[in-house]
Amino acid sequence: MRWIRAAGRGLLVLVVILTGYAATGARADEGAANGRGPLTLATAGDLTGYLGPLLEGWNRAHPDERVTLVELPDSADETRAQMATDLRGAPPGRFDVLNIDVNWTSEFAAAGWIRPLPRDRFPLDTFLRPVVSTATYDGHLYAVPYVTNAGLLLYRKDVLDREGLAPPRTWAELERIAETVAPKYGLDGYAGQFLPYEGLTVNAAEAVYSAGGTILGGEGERVTVDSAAAREGIGFLARGVREGWIPREALTYKEEESKRAFRDGRLLFLRNWPYAYVVAAAEGSPVAGKIGAVPLPGPDGPGTSVLGGSNLAVSSHARHPDSAARLIAYLTSERVQRQVLTRGALPPVRADLYEDPELVRRFPYLPTLRESVLTAAPRPKSARYDQVSLVVQAVVHDALAGRHTPEAAVRRLARELDAITG
Repeated sequence: MRWIRAAGRGLLVLVVILTGYAATGARADEGAANGRGPLTLATAGDLTGYLGPLLEGWNRAHPDERVTLVELPDSADETRAQMATDLRGAPPGRFDVLNIDVNWTSEFAAAGWIRPLPRDRFPLDTFLRPVVSTATYDGHLYAVPYVTNAGLLLYRKDVLDREGLAPPRTWAELERIAETVAPKYGLDGYAGQFLPYEGLTVNAAEAVYSAGGTILGGEGERVTVDSAAAREGIGFLARGVREGWIPREALTYKEEESKRAFRDGRLLFLRNWPYAYVVAAAEGSPVAGKIGAVPLPGPDGPGTSVLGGSNLAVSSHARHPDSAARLIAYLTSERVQRQVLTRGALPPVRADLYEDPELVRRFPYLPTLRESVLTAAPRPKSARYDQVSLVVQAVVHDALAGRHTPEAAVRRLARELDAITG
């Protein structure tokens, strides 16, 4: 009976398709001929609900190129898995335009899943300089930056002011304040995102980069992680858990859990993306009016954030590639990028918005974020990035949990990455 019901559904779909074709007639033929027509945009879950209204504006102005939004899971790993399954399949797939994590661009391009794009169709010279490199692979543009991001250190300004302390600029200052001041106020000291998922890869890379190290070289063909800098960076995090100024509970934190701990008034310091500042500073938050944000600290001064955010790419199976490129140009226009920030609390890629006085008044962290983005570094580029990230997550989590020393973790990391890249 199951196959009969499936066959019935298939027949119904065929009738709908044929009926729709007959109704649209020559206009559908014309749209297909010039690469224009309806689209599907796939993205990770839209936590702030801003994207639907943006697409409604496009749909009103382009009724023959309507976009259907498909929201995938909030988890980056689950979203990537669903996109990869669709892109590996036979054409046509479900998705035409993909809102992808910046670090998937190399992997998707190397696999032939996304199309190269003409640079002259997009306002790349108006973007913050580092973000464009996240959209290229092997010298070609394969996506267009849509949202950028950099990690910030959020802190309880009221507590530090009461103690007469400036926010920390170095790891030593962070460690000392987290260890000595936080307990006086019933707070945990410091947390990031330390559950073994993509967020831990980001936190680990930031620690290694801040100490002056790298994980992979070039386009991912060289393993460079076996260094004193990597041992120092991972050692800093592992020591925090061992000594207690990073709570063991943080080993279960993703972005949302860590944001909630800070917003609820349980943390003195938090590494997170800017959206966590917006939520914590919002009316009704227990810590509203009591927080600040500065660049991530490093061993001897400001550290290095991983460059986050997302890029818009066109599937190799896209039904209407010209419409797809037109939609991407719309979503990266100045007017829409402004709404990405004001409606979605997401950092735009357009450089001039970070100096807009009205926006800076509303989002006071923008100058700090701009500084962090301009000095940020991308995660390791690799055609096998998913495997690279899984190895980093597993090895670093073991080190933070005390199952390996930082020295042993770095040696293991180098061996396992060698096996992937070799």
